[in-house]
Amino acid sequence: MQDRTKNPGTEQGASILRRTLGVVRKVLQFLAMALLMGWIAGAAVRWDAQLAEAPGFFRGMLHGAIMPMAWPTLLAGQEQEIYSARNSGRIYKLGYSMGVNACGLVFFGFTFLTFIPRSKILTAGDQRQKLQ
Repeated sequence: MQDRTKNPGTEQGASILRRTLGVVRKVLQFLAMALLMGWIAGAAVRWDAQLAEAPGFFRGMLHGAIMPMAWPTLLAGQEQEIYSARNSGRIYKLGYSMGVNACGLVFFGFTFLTFIPRSKILTAGDQRQKLQ
C-alpha cells in the first residue's frame, strides 16, 4: 500500500499564488472603477460646459462629485474644472459639499468592499450583536 501524503511546499505555493491573484484582481477592480468614474466625470464636465446659466444646487452636486474623480485626470495633465467661481451662492455650495460626500461614499464604499474580506465584515457584525 502506498502512503500518499500531501507535499506541504506545494500547498503553501498554491496558497501564495491564490492570495497574489486575489490581490491582483482587487487592484484591477479598483483601477477599473477609477477609470469608469474618471470617464463619467469627463463626460459630465463636457456636458456642464455647454450650459450658460450660473450653476445651482444640482450642478453643485455634479461639481462636488467630479472633484474626487478629477484627481487622476489632473495628475495625467488634463485641465478639468471642478468648482464654478460663477455660481448661485450658498445653494451651489451646499450641493457641492453633498456631491463630494456622495462621491466619496460610493467610491470609498466600493474600495472598502473590494479590499476587506466579507468574512471579516460579517464577523465584526456578529461580534456587535453578541455585545448587545
